[in-house]
Amino acid sequence: MPELGAIFAGEKEQKCSFSCINNIAPNLRVVMKNPNRFYTYAFLREDGTPYYIGKGSGYRVKDRKRGDIKSPRDKSRIIFLKQDLTEEEAFKHEIYMISVFGRKDLETGILRNKTDGGEGTSNVIRNDEWRKKQQESQKIRFENPEQRKKLSESIKKSWNNPKVREKLISSFKNKKLSEQHKQNLKESMERFYKDNPDYKTQKSEYQSKFLKGKKWWNNGSIEKIDFECPGDEWKRGRIKWKKHS
Repeated sequence: MPELGAIFAGEKEQKCSFSCINNIAPNLRVVMKNPNRFYTYAFLREDGTPYYIGKGSGYRVKDRKRGDIKSPRDKSRIIFLKQDLTEEEAFKHEIYMISVFGRKDLETGILRNKTDGGEGTSNVIRNDEWRKKQQESQKIRFENPEQRKKLSESIKKSWNNPKVREKLISSFKNKKLSEQHKQNLKESMERFYKDNPDYKTQKSEYQSKFLKGKKWWNNGSIEKIDFECPGDEWKRGRIKWKKHS
């Protein structure tokens, strides 16, 4: 297994000297509006080998937990690999470092990362065990009334922002699904109905109780359900979204 220092020192176009690897998370100072505010970091084991590589900005490196992965309590084992990066540079460096040390779940190395890094969830393993953990985690989360309230308020706040709303609508309109994605969605729904046999009945009862008498309205970009027309620019019915092949 290559040494962390040797790999870092041998990279071309370094943004900072290797001495920054000894910087500790609590000393982080970042100007949030600076485009070069991003960095890559590593969590180290007691023997000095990395077990997690990440990318972040601000105080991201100080978060205690990322899914099943906890940051070390000893802050001297949280190190910066590169600083003063653009987000694109940080993504590329994160991908590079993960590829060098490899992932334990893929049996290619020593890291506990669940993806190959970068923007998105490339090469993430989503088996039945992973899905079960996610389902249990969500159930625990939504059993907490305070968590449900916070999530509801957060969604309402985001939706009431015209810029956020238009961005979401635009992303749905322009989104093209691959055949594999469509198949994954189909299988996901089949599993959901199999695990929740009473869902259709419960949904029907809910619609009968709370939606009776309400109608769909839209203004061309937004749709909602209500008893009365929301305004002059609104008309009956739902939006006919363009289908992508």
